[in-house]
Amino acid sequence: MRSRSSGPTSNYGPAVPVAPPGLRQHLPGRGNTRDAVGARSSVEKRIGFLSFGHWQPIPGSQVRTGRDALVQSVELAVAAEELGVDGAFVRVHHFARQLASPFPLLAAMAARTSRIEVGTGVVDMRYENPLYMAEEAAAVDLLSDGRLQLGVSRGSPETALRGSEAFGYVPPEGSSDAELARDKTALFLAAISGRTVVDADPGMTGGASGRLAIQPQSPGLRERIWWGSGTRATAEWTARQGMNLMSSTLLVEDTGVPFDELQAEQIARFRTAWADAGWDREPRVSVSRSVLPIVSDLDRQYFGSDRSSEDQVGILEGVRARFGKSYVGEPDRLAEELAKDAAVREADTLLITVPNMLGVEFNARLLENVVRHVAPAIGWVPPAQRLRP
Repeated sequence: MRSRSSGPTSNYGPAVPVAPPGLRQHLPGRGNTRDAVGARSSVEKRIGFLSFGHWQPIPGSQVRTGRDALVQSVELAVAAEELGVDGAFVRVHHFARQLASPFPLLAAMAARTSRIEVGTGVVDMRYENPLYMAEEAAAVDLLSDGRLQLGVSRGSPETALRGSEAFGYVPPEGSSDAELARDKTALFLAAISGRTVVDADPGMTGGASGRLAIQPQSPGLRERIWWGSGTRATAEWTARQGMNLMSSTLLVEDTGVPFDELQAEQIARFRTAWADAGWDREPRVSVSRSVLPIVSDLDRQYFGSDRSSEDQVGILEGVRARFGKSYVGEPDRLAEELAKDAAVREADTLLITVPNMLGVEFNARLLENVVRHVAPAIGWVPPAQRLRP
């Protein structure tokens, strides 16, 4: 069976030793998704927010500049922690008026908080230097005392044409953007696992030869890397790499079943592939949802006429895709609907996408309404009330 030191990182030098993997006891099947979901109902639930970090100087926007987006992201993380929320996640986009360089922001979030997880959903690996990214990720993880939850992936549709090539990263001939992202991810995972990635210079080491690892190293970070997956096949690939699953806000496939059931099947396949790979820990799984409780006239003004209460199906980059619905309405009704969402039941982490341009005060109140009135219906309890070993 496979250990965390093998697989896609095996072309690099020795890793920090890890314990041999054990057999997984829970093996969710591929057939009955609802049964697999039910088997996960006792998993400790976590709630986080996911901000796309938009800014625009337009009427009604409380986030008008890049500075506003950065400062308010930190302030929302502070407010979320006070409310008992478990995670503060940001989306990363380039060549757009959105958050683009996550590590300084995550470090600032970590410096202003003490408990909440800080993370990304997701970093587009096509744009990254894997070794420099490994140094930055380790530094943020050490500063946060092990609270970094880093989501990475091939990236999503963007405004730039061949944007990563402008950063100097061109896929080798015969390769694709997806392969470039996976190759970079393999090197990144090797680096944060302590593998040696470069030869030492004997002229600078007193004549000693050998190979060097990046520094600093942050123990445990390797187990807190997630892959943003938009298909069932990539979810299975994610499991084989030993990464946690961050199921996308859309799936780049459509089998005709509701989005939550398709996503739950994706998660079940991920867990089966994880068990088959023989990893020695339980993986984490997150899903994202737009949840907008209507509790005030202002909420009603913004979202009372929202029409996206059904799945959406369309063509994305030439492929038929299915988008999940928004949950909008009275808190009691939202709690009942969300508790029936098959993928929410299957995942251990629910990320609430926030309308960040409405500002910190509005979104803090939104999160408060979610954790008070909606989250308990899916099994979430405030951190202070959770049983600890």
